Amino acid sequence: MTRGGRNLMILGIGSILIAGITASISLAVYRNTGDIYLDRSRPGFLPDKEEVEAETEATTTFSYGDSGPLDEAELNQYLGELQKIEKHLNSLPDAFSNAPLSDESLGIKAQAEKTE
Repeated sequence: MTRGGRNLMILGIGSILIAGITASISLAVYRNTGDIYLDRSRPGFLPDKEEVEAETEATTTFSYGDSGPLDEAELNQYLGELQKIEKHLNSLPDAFSNAPLSDESLGIKAQAEKTE
């Protein structure tokens, strides 16, 4: 092997080692500081207590059991509740407009402009 080839191989191996070490250190810091729990893209992320309470509030009185017999009455009750939700969604004037993202619909109070 020539001297240039050996130097190139040492440079390649060295850069891979440095990249591996820095990635390991950054992942360890990410985990040890607790920032890993703020990453909402991870399947196992832990939500804030307020978010858990907000998500568990029932928006309907209908509940359907996980197990049990499925007869015609249960199916009709399920379809009835589904039609209520569909009717509410269809009653929206324009679901794809900017209105659902407006400050008013999101409950954001506009700040008063400062007068000088």
